[in-house]
Amino acid sequence: MSTVVVDGSRGNPGCLVQLLWFALIGWWAGQIWIALAWLLMLTILGIPLGVVMMNQVPRVIALRGQPAGVTITSVGDVTTVTTIPQHNILLRAVYFLLVGWWLSAIWMELAYLICVTIIGLPLGFWMFDKVPALVSLRRG
Repeated sequence: MSTVVVDGSRGNPGCLVQLLWFALIGWWAGQIWIALAWLLMLTILGIPLGVVMMNQVPRVIALRGQPAGVTITSVGDVTTVTTIPQHNILLRAVYFLLVGWWLSAIWMELAYLICVTIIGLPLGFWMFDKVPALVSLRRG
């Protein structure tokens, strides 16, 4: 039995394309996207779409996709592909209501300010990559 852990290619464009996207579009579109997501989360019906939008913040800001963390296990001729297990949905919902909504807001605004400094772009982009985990404990 052999197990291979694949971090997965995010399918991101090159660094230069990401920087140009951020400089021309991402810095202002990201703020609009975040504000719209927060407005949606003010309503019960809008929460699911708002959380989905929060999970897409890295893509809107800098064309960065989510990692495709999977485990591929091969036993003889049988190959099994499993994704990273998520936390219980009830735990994620309680976390979102008590912590996720306000912590992610502070985190995203701080990441945005760090990105605007230009020299802090790598740290800011990394922080945006962590938004889905901060909003709802989403893994991988």
